[in-house]
Amino acid sequence: MSAAVGEPIIVLEDVSRVYDTGKVQVPALGGVNLEVANGEFLAIIGPSGSGKSTMMNILGCLDRPTSGRYVLDGQPVDELDDDGLALVRSRSIGFVFQSYNLLPRTSALDNVATPLMYQGVGRKERLRRSQATLERLGLADRLHHIPSELSGGQQQRVGIARALVTEPALILADEPTGNLDSHSGGEVLDLFTDLHALGRTIVLITHDIDVAAAADRAVHLRDGLLQEAVLA
Repeated sequence: MSAAVGEPIIVLEDVSRVYDTGKVQVPALGGVNLEVANGEFLAIIGPSGSGKSTMMNILGCLDRPTSGRYVLDGQPVDELDDDGLALVRSRSIGFVFQSYNLLPRTSALDNVATPLMYQGVGRKERLRRSQATLERLGLADRLHHIPSELSGGQQQRVGIARALVTEPALILADEPTGNLDSHSGGEVLDLFTDLHALGRTIVLITHDIDVAAAADRAVHLRDGLLQEAVLA
């Protein structure tokens, strides 16, 4: 169920994450409060060691806060068991990764169709939806190419198509231009801008202020603490 119109899609209330190494406790996030509106394009900016990976893992339901509350698309995440978290990840979140994370010996078409298989969608419908999504992203002539036959920018477009094919409530992009040259990176950011214009909610995690400028709001993460950022 999607959050009602006007309600934020992401709510973090005093969220902290502390890692226990056995000898010492290492705080990664400290009392983070954040709301992301439906249809918003938000950038989370931070240097290495700022807590960005921890934030991404919590937003993506890959990890749980040590304390505090996370509500995603109207669902309090702390109420879910591990199976419930997996279901939320597969249905509500589309992930885009810096390293693309494509299956290396699998065509673009089947890479994009893979998340639908885990939702129990039949093969014919999976391929139909996969093809339609790839065509929408300008890859109609690359459906049957494997990743090694694609440029970095094309591979990232396949990764974005895979994130979109399940029609998720949230696109969570972790350093999506990090492995791309400036031209390909610019094309990927233009694509996110186009998706945002169509009403997609996007959270972009980056260390690069220039990349963050593609978003319409940004927050800085430093030493596990969050503050609003001003985009020029």
